Amino acid sequence: MSTEPLLDIRGLQGWYGKSHILQGVDMSVRQGELLALLGRNGAGKTTTMRAIMGLLGRIDGEVRFAGESMVGLAPYVIAQRGIALVPENRGIFGSLSVEENLKLALRAGTPWEIDRIWTMFPSLAARRHTPGGKLSGGEQQMLSIGRALATGPRLLLLDEPTEGLAPVIVAHVVEILRELKAAGLSIVLVEQSLETCMSVADRFQILDGGTIVWAGNSAELAAAEDVCSRHLTLEHA
Repeated sequence: MSTEPLLDIRGLQGWYGKSHILQGVDMSVRQGELLALLGRNGAGKTTTMRAIMGLLGRIDGEVRFAGESMVGLAPYVIAQRGIALVPENRGIFGSLSVEENLKLALRAGTPWEIDRIWTMFPSLAARRHTPGGKLSGGEQQMLSIGRALATGPRLLLLDEPTEGLAPVIVAHVVEILRELKAAGLSIVLVEQSLETCMSVADRFQILDGGTIVWAGNSAELAAAEDVCSRHLTLEHA
């Protein structure tokens, strides 16, 4: 794993209209690393993801990917540079089949060809001709991840990938995350389940009030009960 950051964010400010949500976020992700971005609802996690992808109307600060600034670039350009977002709402095309959803995203040279995606998600292979809107929630999540991989990203942003899923599907998503890490893909994971994060993440950063308030590894987080209580529970919200 390289020590140089693939993604490097410094002093990131972000707004929704007049609402100033991100208050100077600093974070970095190295090649092949899985970073879990934690925080209560409303802390700014999804906004951070959207800012990275160029989906906020106004940002300030620096977002660098593979040494190049992403600030001011259109979302499709950022995607072409090698960043893919799996949004919380999954964003699949409900009227298109599973296979059509994947083929729309497929980019030349991707290591994640459709046959490889079928191997990772055999239930999708069995339903390749089914409209996306007819899939279960778990299958839709798998399709959303598979479609992001089809673009051939170097960095995958995952926003609440296990929300509302059955435990058996959550376990499968965790195994996929481990497989992606082993393949050298860098990942930023936003996830409410601390147990899920602890099972796959290399490092953790906690957002509160639109800024990073803590950073460390799994052993440090496990020992930081006061940090978890202060920033991850409703007790001090």
